[in-house]
Amino acid sequence: MLFSERKGFSSVRKTIQKDGMDEALRTGLWNTLDLCIWMRIRYDYRPHIHTSEFSNLYTLFLNYWQNLFKLPLDGLPEASAKVLQKLRNYFFECKWYESYDFIEFTAQNCPEELKDGFVDFCSHTLEREMSAYRFIGDQIVGITDEVETEAIESAINSTAKYPGAREHLKTAMDFLNDREKPDSKKPDCRNSVKESISAVEALCKSVSGDPKAKFSTALNKLGETYKLHPAFKEGFQNCMDMQAMPMV
Repeated sequence: MLFSERKGFSSVRKTIQKDGMDEALRTGLWNTLDLCIWMRIRYDYRPHIHTSEFSNLYTLFLNYWQNLFKLPLDGLPEASAKVLQKLRNYFFECKWYESYDFIEFTAQNCPEELKDGFVDFCSHTLEREMSAYRFIGDQIVGITDEVETEAIESAINSTAKYPGAREHLKTAMDFLNDREKPDSKKPDCRNSVKESISAVEALCKSVSGDPKAKFSTALNKLGETYKLHPAFKEGFQNCMDMQAMPMV
């Protein structure tokens, strides 16, 4: 907190930014883009010719035009500086939730070596400016508190060696995150729970060493190896049985 804020000469933000984005947050996110992405542009093949086609960000620029903006590719400027100017104009003029779209899309399509630094810096900016959203993996989601965020991040990160379980967890998060969309859709809790249970099933099969085994077989094998409590095993089995039941 700055001196003027501590002494009461300037106001301190006290409310979470959930349905909007103030100037400080938008500018902070743009500066994150600038520091972590735009300033990392390289021209490996023709270092003295600053055309976007010869930069390490060319694929990202193409993705913006084709898949985010839905614009003709022949309208993509040749000079990188002109591309960045158009991106800047868009970012500061678009709706607040479109800014989050842009940030998320960038994390999912930027060069892999830039991704982690960008996501970490964004998360710091979102926390500092009291945004109601955080990065979890490469998606921006609404949060209730830091404990919830850390729990989800931990679950996804701990399944990095098990892509099947990891994808189920990400899909479960997608279903829950529907409530944050501008059209105010309710979260799809039923499918989120199903995907979460499927993540457990996929993980059990992978850890048991038999990805084709039935869940009960894999669970029994894990129970023998890791001495799982019978009630713990029974709870998982009941969840699987309930998931298999048809809707009434």
